[in-house]
Amino acid sequence: MSGIASGAEKIAGAPISWGVCEVPDWGYQLPPELVLGQMRDLGLTATEFGPDTFLPADPAARAATLAAYDLSAVGGFVPVVLHEAGHDPLPGLQIELDAFVAAGAGTLVLAAATGVDGYDERPDLDEAGWRRLLDNLDRVAAAAAERGVIPTLHPHVGTMIEKPDEVERVLTGSGIALTLDTGHLMIGGNDLVALTSAAAGRIAHVHLKDVRADLARRVQHAELTYTQAVGSGMYVPLGTGDVDLNAILGILHTAGYSGWYVMEQDTILSGPEQAAAALDDIAASLGFLTGVLAS
Repeated sequence: MSGIASGAEKIAGAPISWGVCEVPDWGYQLPPELVLGQMRDLGLTATEFGPDTFLPADPAARAATLAAYDLSAVGGFVPVVLHEAGHDPLPGLQIELDAFVAAGAGTLVLAAATGVDGYDERPDLDEAGWRRLLDNLDRVAAAAAERGVIPTLHPHVGTMIEKPDEVERVLTGSGIALTLDTGHLMIGGNDLVALTSAAAGRIAHVHLKDVRADLARRVQHAELTYTQAVGSGMYVPLGTGDVDLNAILGILHTAGYSGWYVMEQDTILSGPEQAAAALDDIAASLGFLTGVLAS
């Protein structure tokens, strides 16, 4: 595989592009040695952690595992329940941050979890729940910043922050930075170009996905669950779907964005025989992204 083009060293991988996911019964899970080895062979130099079971739980062992494949740690996706009365998210988060600090991972990608497994249904929040969520966002952000980790909130399908009005409540009601995920935000009904332009100063991390709009609309209209849509090929290689990635990347560049671009195409594999096709899609996405960033 060819290496990354000059000027695009801030591209990172994500295990979910290889089908590795925290959701029970998501699909066939490839072994870490295959995924990490392929990241290295593609020329990537950094990755997000992936789910808890993907890398060793011990922080030093986790860092050593990545170093064995010449990879550094960007950070990782951490779902946390923020809205429930009587639940304090900080003790559990501090344990997560121990691993971030030990591995030199600089970005916390926080999701406002529903409290149930999967992303196919979620409860509605009342005003008291919203106040708790927003207050906890700022508490969590402060705790991460104290440890030298950049805190971000990842709007995500099937979490408490997904739709345009919910994203706006976070922007106006808390100070946390955003992870701009071009897939989940589009599926949630957000205008990606308008949001990127309006919130460019709040974006501290980027997950790049490309999406088939026809399947995204079916998720929005509850004709398919998120999992069913992913299994039906909702995510496609960067530059081949309906997300205006050139416009989004241009806005970020003009705004002086200096964070990571994480290639993160949610994928479900039915077995090991699909690993080659997943790798081809990842290589195609990398080729598109390096070309855009280099120009």
